[in-house]
Order: sequence, then C-alpha cells, then structure tokens
Amino acid sequence: MLSILVRSPNWIGDQVIARPFFHALRLAHPHAHIGAACVPWVADLQYRDLVDEVVVLPSRGLGAAAARLRAARRWDVGVSLPNSFSAAWMLFRAGARERIGYAAGWRSLLLNHSRPWPRAAKEHRAATYLGLLPPGAPAVATAGASFNPARVWPHANPVAPPPGTYWVAAQGSNAESRRWPPESFAALARLVVQATGMTGVVVGGRAEAPLAARLCADPAARLSDLTARGPASALWRVFGGAKFVVSNDSGLAHLAALCGAPVHVVWGGGDPDVTKPLGPGRVHVHSNAVSCWPCVRNTCSQPAALKIRCLTGTTSAAVWESIRAGFSV
Repeated sequence: MLSILVRSPNWIGDQVIARPFFHALRLAHPHAHIGAACVPWVADLQYRDLVDEVVVLPSRGLGAAAARLRAARRWDVGVSLPNSFSAAWMLFRAGARERIGYAAGWRSLLLNHSRPWPRAAKEHRAATYLGLLPPGAPAVATAGASFNPARVWPHANPVAPPPGTYWVAAQGSNAESRRWPPESFAALARLVVQATGMTGVVVGGRAEAPLAARLCADPAARLSDLTARGPASALWRVFGGAKFVVSNDSGLAHLAALCGAPVHVVWGGGDPDVTKPLGPGRVHVHSNAVSCWPCVRNTCSQPAALKIRCLTGTTSAAVWESIRAGFSV
C-alpha cells in the first residue's frame, strides 16, 4: 500500500485553504495510507474524512517525533505544504523516500523533488498547494467538496448556536494590521439591531474573550459571548446556522466560509488575491485600497495619524449596507 505523509500548514486559514489539496490527493490515491503531521493548534482541523492518520508534532523534540514516524511506517512520499526548513527536515528525518516541496534556500537540499516557486505573484495559495500534488493527482480546486463537518471532525464537540436568527462577529486576529477596530464591530452590531432586531454572537479563542466581554456589555449591541468554548472546529454549527458572518482577515473567516456561511471580511494588510476564503459560502471582501495596500505585513509601518487606514477607512455603515444589499436581511 502506498503511504503518503503530508506536513500540514501551521495556521487555521492555511489549513482550510489546503482542503482542495487533500481532496485531490485522496481522489488520486483512494487506497493509500495518508498521514497528516501538524502542530497542535491546527490538530482539530485536520481532514479526518481524507486522511487515515493525524500525527501532532510537539513544540519541542521534533527529531524524536520524526524518528517515531520513521519507525512506525515506511513513507513512500512526503509533501511539505509549509515553505519552511523545519517542515522539509521533518520529512527527511521521517524517512520519506520521495520528498516534494517548493525550493527555498537550504531546504532544497532535503527535497529530492524540489519545485520552483510559482511565477504568478497573485496566485491563490490553494493553487500553490495544488502545485505540490504528486504526479497523477487531479488539480481539484473545490474547497467544500463533499464537506460534512460531522464527518470531517468527528471528535469535535460542537458549540450550540443560539435560538432564532443570529449573526456572528469574529473580531480576532493575531496581526494588528488585520484587526478592524472594536468600536467598528460595536457600531455594526447597533446598526443590525436598529434595522432588524437581530441578535449576534461573538466568537474566538481565549485571547479574544476580554474584547468580547466589552462588546457584549453594550446592551444596544445585543451580542452574546461564545469565545473560548473549545477548538475552532467546535464552531461549525454556529457558523453553519448564521445569517451572515463579519470577520477580520483571520482563520475564522476561512472556517466560516467553509461551513457555508455568507462571510463579510474587513480586509487589512493581507492580499485577498492570495488568501481570500474559498467558500463554498459567499465571501465579500471590504477593503480600503490606500497607497500602501496591500503591504502583507502583520504590523502597520505608517505614522500614528495614518495607522491602519486600510481598516479604519471601511465604515460600519458601508459594511451593513453591503450586507443588506447582498443577503436581503
């Protein structure tokens, strides 16, 4: 039996974007043993319907983990989705005979099938991942193909959505250049209430809990707090039942779209041509294309008076009008 070891992406958004790759890989090799090696914070988002084994890599002791992989099985093929030296090194140490990845510095020495970086500067990352498929695999670019969250994440304990009609605010992001100001989320919530009376929920991890508490303390916003309720995969029912989702450019925007929700992304420093969520939920990008946009940086380099204009230039009123026009709320 053919065995394939995939080093999965390190971030929630990239892991969601990689679904077409895993889907195409399984189509090409329906009887192969496919393993996914990943860091702990994306372990819950591995595609259990498409892989046979998930190996969670420790934050320390990667060499020992790779040695265990080598001892457990002979890996015929290894594919490195992260463009990093450590990912290629892990496949080498795990004993993968054919190691595929993009050429980048010294990591090329660890890959015996080193592929040139795509020439198209604006190629979507999903296409970039598909470019690493082993020979014979079809380049299928459908993110939501056969997507059933209960089957994909069978061990997830889904968070119960609120009763009735609701919307979702995903206000978290690791990068300051991708965080719409909390005041803008609060103003949007008040506009939704004034126009429809609809309640909303705030989602995110433990890091977003303090901000969620502030947003939910405003009675006019009619928001409830669903942050820190478990791993990201536990939100699939909340996203799947939402009337719409408003999110920063973050992993949760990708996850919401994968779960079928209509998603409005307030875009900051990233490049939507490269990392816009794939869907199948409808995705609308709100951006304010200032002269320095997209900078593709995590921190804004502009002086204080011009900080994150790409975000602050998108108003709550504009986002709400787009939601009303596109989804007939």
